[in-house]
Amino acid sequence: MAYQIGNVQLDSNVMLAPMAGVTDMPFRRLVKSFGVGLVVSEMIASKAMIHANKKTLRMSTGCDDEFPMSVQLAGTDPDDVAEAAKLNEDRGAAIIDLNMGCPAKKVVNGYSGSALMKDECLAGRIMEAAVKAVRLPVTLKMRTGWDDDNRNAPTLARIAEESGIQSIVVHGRTRQQFYKGRADWDFIGEVKRSVSIPVTGNGDVNTVDDAADLLRRSGADGVMIGRGTYGRPWFPSQVAHFLATGERLPDPDLEIQMRTILDHYDAMRGHYGNDLGMRNARKHIGWYSKGLPSSAEFRAGVFACNDPDGVPDLVRAYFHPLIERAA
Repeated sequence: MAYQIGNVQLDSNVMLAPMAGVTDMPFRRLVKSFGVGLVVSEMIASKAMIHANKKTLRMSTGCDDEFPMSVQLAGTDPDDVAEAAKLNEDRGAAIIDLNMGCPAKKVVNGYSGSALMKDECLAGRIMEAAVKAVRLPVTLKMRTGWDDDNRNAPTLARIAEESGIQSIVVHGRTRQQFYKGRADWDFIGEVKRSVSIPVTGNGDVNTVDDAADLLRRSGADGVMIGRGTYGRPWFPSQVAHFLATGERLPDPDLEIQMRTILDHYDAMRGHYGNDLGMRNARKHIGWYSKGLPSSAEFRAGVFACNDPDGVPDLVRAYFHPLIERAA
């Protein structure tokens, strides 16, 4: 099912959520290779983007395989956010996304992320500044509100639409919930009914049925998947296929899963360098192996290995017997 954000046409209404330390270029590119409507960068601090150190530039670097790619920015100063948005437009982003949903304490304590939901005037000025700064579509990601007594997402959504925001993603929790409890898909529907621009629902999508239920209960136009992609870069493509056809695609066989891990590992070493690439890849390898036989021992071996060249050998040694038994 196609999805339109401003002048950007997406292949489907299924999107990869921005996740710190996860949605780097190797992971985005991998998810895109299986099939997804849109990938979004890790959240980038606007001020850091302006002063562009090597790490920040690496976070916002994309490639042709990812297009269209959205770059997510966070910040509290409208001028900083506008300048960072312009810089990313010049670097080839297709969409600029504004983060008003991150619950992390270090972000909130800087009055950024979901803390902006408590200051609707400032949030509006930031959105207006970003929209005026670029020719690209600007989108917004937020939560339902700060806490259960202040669920103002419908109000902020109307401010966003008036500011020129082209699309909104709502994570169905308050900031104070962090990731506890269940995402409130019904409340996302209240946001959807408050505006005429597209609204995407996010939170607790771990199966294709979850995605269908979210869309049914919220009336949202699309679904964004975050933690459900851990160790399953093919999952968004399964969701898109199910929503379009009603058919359930199986997970890739173990041979393909092994090759996916090895390709992902090589990409991370190329992106970060051998040592940092190995360290950053460990959590992904752990997620890939979750639920497989004797996976705890395998993960322990991977985390104990300090030789970047030794990790692929561990992956092959673990998967080959599983593949043979499955055959």
